[in-house]
Amino acid sequence: MFAATQPGIETLEPCGTPEHEDCGLRLTLDRLGEKWTVMAIAELSAGPRRYREIERALSGVTQRMLTLTLRRLERDGLVDRHVEPTNPPSVTYSLTPRGLGFSAITAGLVEWSREHKEAILSSREAYDGRGKG
Repeated sequence: MFAATQPGIETLEPCGTPEHEDCGLRLTLDRLGEKWTVMAIAELSAGPRRYREIERALSGVTQRMLTLTLRRLERDGLVDRHVEPTNPPSVTYSLTPRGLGFSAITAGLVEWSREHKEAILSSREAYDGRGKG
């Protein structure tokens, strides 16, 4: 998937072309590209959580979007959903081993974002200030 063209820098080869296998990157990017995925994974990285705990932690998420996000994560095998047969049922979500691996990757993305946030905002401001032309 990676082919080095410059010392110390890895470049991507396109996935899914006839010359290159489909490595599954699109599957991962589909999940990663959803608005609430990274935040739900981050919340679950601290340990199992009940639905309402996750909902309270993700300010602005609707019940519908949180439910869809958790279902998609469960479908991909990143999250386990455990239902206790109580009245009413108690539902707990936790990361699977695959989800923990995904959490480690997203943690790197979050750290990179923190480190570069101000520079990105500054670049945007400079770009927008150039005007059209």
